[in-house]
Amino acid sequence: MIERLVEGHGLDRRWTPLSQMTPALPRAAIAAEDARFCEHRGFDLAAIRSAMRHDEDGSGRLRGGSTISQQTAKNVFLWPDRSWARKGLEAYFTVLIETIWGKRRIMEVYLNTVEMGPGVYGVEAAAERYFHASARDLTPGEAARVVAILPSPLKWRAVDPGPYVRRRSQRIDAGEAAVGREGVASCVLGA
Repeated sequence: MIERLVEGHGLDRRWTPLSQMTPALPRAAIAAEDARFCEHRGFDLAAIRSAMRHDEDGSGRLRGGSTISQQTAKNVFLWPDRSWARKGLEAYFTVLIETIWGKRRIMEVYLNTVEMGPGVYGVEAAAERYFHASARDLTPGEAARVVAILPSPLKWRAVDPGPYVRRRSQRIDAGEAAVGREGVASCVLGA
């Protein structure tokens, strides 16, 4: 946040409790970012192994295997670079927040601290900026579009998205519906 403020992007951050967000937001985050969020204890070893295999072949962009818990630890306590020191501290803080906070609080903090555009932090600020609505009032499609920009929020747009973000948000929207039907987000939203 400080980095974007110094760069001149401002700071638009509004905290909203998970209970005041549409359930489509945490379901979309799980569908897009961490399908096994309710099953793991902070680290998705299968996703990490898959990312390592993908990255080792050197055939494309590096792919991460970070969970929502790891991303929350990084966003709240650490700096954004990719170093072994930061990754080590991220693992430490991930274990702590998984132990102390629990899944519901981790999701709430994640959705309130994640960067959603230049100087825009959290889903409430993003909902108001992009859709002139509260995070409580977003449609499932709008929630999917907000989450779809998360890998590159400084490059991609939730409003008037390009073809890639449009396709990604459609996949997330379908995944969000499946997460809801199958109860995959029960650790966050209840049964």
